[in-house]
Amino acid sequence: MSFSHHLFFCLNQRSNGEDCCDRHNVFALFQYAKNRVKELGLSGPGKIRVNKAGCLDRCADGPVMVVYPEGVWYTFVDQDDVEEIIQSHLIAGRPVERLQLS
Repeated sequence: MSFSHHLFFCLNQRSNGEDCCDRHNVFALFQYAKNRVKELGLSGPGKIRVNKAGCLDRCADGPVMVVYPEGVWYTFVDQDDVEEIIQSHLIAGRPVERLQLS
């Protein structure tokens, strides 16, 4: 089974008090993306897969996700940002420049 896109959301948790994606409401935003992609009929074989990831080593930029196959890294703060990534990048094929990490 292959997919047109994979979204990897860093869900890393750190118990030592250091910053991590988990401290930025990332699990709720991951669930939002997963549910929204499904609602829009974009999930399944040949379509989009929303995945959990461990540490993506961009803690200071968190929360983060990376979209493959393009390898575009994003940061985001709320559902509106995630929705913009879905609508612009995944549906229209236009990465969201204002949310991209370099």
